[in-house]
Amino acid sequence: MDPSQRRFVQDADAQRETNAWTHNAWLCRPGLVAAEKLLMVRASMPPHHCHPFHVHPHREEIIHVVSGRAEQWVGNEFRILGPGEIAHIPPGIPHGTFNPFDETLVFNAILSPAVLPDDRAADEDPREVAAEEPWMSMREGRPECRVL
Repeated sequence: MDPSQRRFVQDADAQRETNAWTHNAWLCRPGLVAAEKLLMVRASMPPHHCHPFHVHPHREEIIHVVSGRAEQWVGNEFRILGPGEIAHIPPGIPHGTFNPFDETLVFNAILSPAVLPDDRAADEDPREVAAEEPWMSMREGRPECRVL
């Protein structure tokens, strides 16, 4: 179906990929639907894995936990989020999602805008900052995490 005409995305229509952090099912993004303002991905993170500290320079994000638990950092604060809970991340704020638990974490990540203006589209997104201070030391004493 022409993405400009698609109004529903069912599980079989989701665009699947695995990156270094999660197994993803894209439910809303350009090329799948006529989205210019929203991105949405359902991410599955195995136990003891993470998406270390990173930044989306020009996008705000909501992390919505579907199942499992997340040690979710926004800046230098964290909370343990469970099903139905969210974190809001403004553009340019370092954040990380960690799963130090024994169960799989499933969450929806909703980002906006989907399409960046030409002068921002080439910027690295996400830009990893986990090897930079203070983010490198932020979780000192907490369980280490793995990437895929």
